Amino acid sequence: MKIKNRITDLLKIDYPIIQAGMVWVSGWKLASAVSNNGGFGLIGAGSMKPELLREHIQKCSSATSKSFGVNLPLLRGDANELLNVIIDEGVKIVFTSAGHPGKFIEQLKKNEIKVIHVVSNVKQALKAESVGCDAVVGEGVEAGGHNGADELTTFCLIPMLVDNVNIPVIAAGGIVNGNGIAAALALGAEAVQIGTRFAATIESSAHDNYKRKIIESNDTSTTLVLKKIGMARIIKNKWSEIVIKAESGGADENELKKLLGEKRERLGIFEGDENEGMMEVGQGVGLIKEILSVESLMKKLIQEYDEAIKRISS
Repeated sequence: MKIKNRITDLLKIDYPIIQAGMVWVSGWKLASAVSNNGGFGLIGAGSMKPELLREHIQKCSSATSKSFGVNLPLLRGDANELLNVIIDEGVKIVFTSAGHPGKFIEQLKKNEIKVIHVVSNVKQALKAESVGCDAVVGEGVEAGGHNGADELTTFCLIPMLVDNVNIPVIAAGGIVNGNGIAAALALGAEAVQIGTRFAATIESSAHDNYKRKIIESNDTSTTLVLKKIGMARIIKNKWSEIVIKAESGGADENELKKLLGEKRERLGIFEGDENEGMMEVGQGVGLIKEILSVESLMKKLIQEYDEAIKRISS
């Protein structure tokens, strides 16, 4: 996999593989391991208070001499405080999500930070480009966690983004192996962002129960819930059944927020509650059959990609 393009240049990486900044999963150990193995590691600030984020950035800086970044959900109430930590610690790449990037772009650019925004449709991508984002992540509804309301799939979304924006496009959603990487690049993406496959690694900070549920899952193990208050793809369990029943019964936003509670993601991903927790995973989960080290996984992804390209060429 010898690929040199705008994303590998922008992120200073050997391979166009980005590890998603997932809540309760993407700490300094995972991010630094991915960067050390030629990809781009992201610390997930979505589940961190400002001082914890500072600790993770400092530990990541000590663990790798390669570039890494931070994923910042813009809708968080303390987004400004998290941003100040990012700037203080000298992070130069920020992936923004869940909100309008224009709100913070001036502050980010003033500090010479490259900004890549996660989008789920063409309108959002055009807006991100117009305010000065350096690239976009096009995330299809196959992705784990929170998804766009339009439910566009990665296979349809990526070529439409490539046709409509001039900045580089990164593909995300349902990509778990080298075949998926080859397909995404064939659609015009210049890199991929992979979440669930990296969640099931030794270096991931998620609970062992969550990792085990990933490798036990099959093609129909995920479901979409909470469409009225922020749709998310999760592993089916007792709690998801309750939510789906409530939604089909016409539950309003307040009832759904009450069902969600405050720490449902932490309960599932970090504390490992298989029944009551929210275990966010992508639809490609059925292809994941083992927990690997990041080093082994990166080698596997590259080998699978090379084999896919060779197979197509022949």
